[in-house]
Amino acid sequence: MADTRRWSRSERPPRWSRSERRQRPPRWSRSERRQRPPRWSRSERSERHETLTLRARWEPYRVVLASRIRSQRSYRASFALDLGSSLLVGLVELAEVAVLFLAVDRIGGLTLAQVVLVFGIADLTFSLADMVVGHCDELPRFIRAGTLDVFYLRPQPLLLQLVTSDISLRRLARASVGAVALVVGLVLNDITWGPSAVALLVLAVLSGAATFAALFVTAAGLQFFLVNGAEMTNAFVYGGRYAAGQPASVWPRGLLVVFGFVFPMAFTGYLPVGTLLDLPGVPGLPGWLGWCAPLAAVWAWVLALTCWRWGVRHYQGAGG
Repeated sequence: MADTRRWSRSERPPRWSRSERRQRPPRWSRSERRQRPPRWSRSERSERHETLTLRARWEPYRVVLASRIRSQRSYRASFALDLGSSLLVGLVELAEVAVLFLAVDRIGGLTLAQVVLVFGIADLTFSLADMVVGHCDELPRFIRAGTLDVFYLRPQPLLLQLVTSDISLRRLARASVGAVALVVGLVLNDITWGPSAVALLVLAVLSGAATFAALFVTAAGLQFFLVNGAEMTNAFVYGGRYAAGQPASVWPRGLLVVFGFVFPMAFTGYLPVGTLLDLPGVPGLPGWLGWCAPLAAVWAWVLALTCWRWGVRHYQGAGG
């Protein structure tokens, strides 16, 4: 039952005196209420929520990549050796291109300066893709060690976890070789510069990097079906890289079909250079197809994601 007793005069809480009522914080005046910061609208609140949600989603990947970068830079002597070896590999491949022209003046209708430009674009884009997603070829080791099963326990997409699990900074040295070859090729060749030429060059670099990245993902997806089959997938990953640095006009017909349409390596170097220099191209691959490099990158990623999804569905666990 409720307490119905009456309060005595001594038990009642004291009332505020006139001076205490004067000391109470004053209410906001009409002008002060107008000066208050306006409330966020519903659209502004939703945009802020989406921004915070996007940051929260990418934060784990950023933390993992930052830790990988710090770990590689912590051992400076080893990191310097890795950079030196990667730089040496790039220089040797560039020297191979130059040695071929000691016996001939043209290869596939291209001069040395034109082939250097093809090599520069292909090598730069491959090195950038190799730095970001090149470690996907270690998927067989992850499967055998059971590391891939740990990825399944995390609430993030499997492919993004694999891509962000490492980053190879040593590839920067090899990318510098491709960048230098690209600059030298642009200087040596007679190019009519304009907005279209600059746009084509930017599209070629971005599309080429995306195409090579898709090639690595395709190889990773096929690893779910192969037992120690990294050598077979490396044959068309690194073989495609070698073919991309050469004129497509010297490819045999079978290689032209494989690296021209199935795995569009011709769109990473030869065709953009043909469009940039107004070269005739080859039968089946005219020179103007260099503008279609973004479409080739889209096709490469469709093939890559199909192979990856197919392989993930086939995977049943390490069995440990």
